[in-house]
Amino acid sequence: MANGPEESIGALVGRLAEDARAYAHAEASYYRALAQERLGEARVGLALGAVALLLGLAAAIALIVGLVLTLATLVGPGAATLIVVALTAGIAAGLSWLAYQRLSGVFRNKP
Repeated sequence: MANGPEESIGALVGRLAEDARAYAHAEASYYRALAQERLGEARVGLALGAVALLLGLAAAIALIVGLVLTLATLVGPGAATLIVVALTAGIAAGLSWLAYQRLSGVFRNKP
C-alpha cells in the first residue's frame, strides 16, 4: 500500500487541469517565439526580394527606353514608341494569359 496520504480524485483532477493549462501556455509561448523568429527572417528575405524586383524593373525600363531610342533612328520616334509599346504589351498579355491558365487550374475544384 501507499506510505503517504492519498490525494482525492477532485484534487488530482484539479492538478491535472493546472498542468494542462501550464503545458498549453508553454506550447503557445514556444510557437509564438518560433513564429516571431521566422517572421524576422522572412522580413529580411522579403526586403531583399523587393529591392531585387525594383532593380529588375529599372533594368527592364532601361531596356525598353534603349529599344525606343535605337529604333527612333530607323523609323522615327513616334513609330519606334508604337512598335516597342505594342511588342511589350503583347508580351505582357501573353504572360498574363499563361498566369491566368496556371492559376485557374490551381483554384478549380477538383473531385
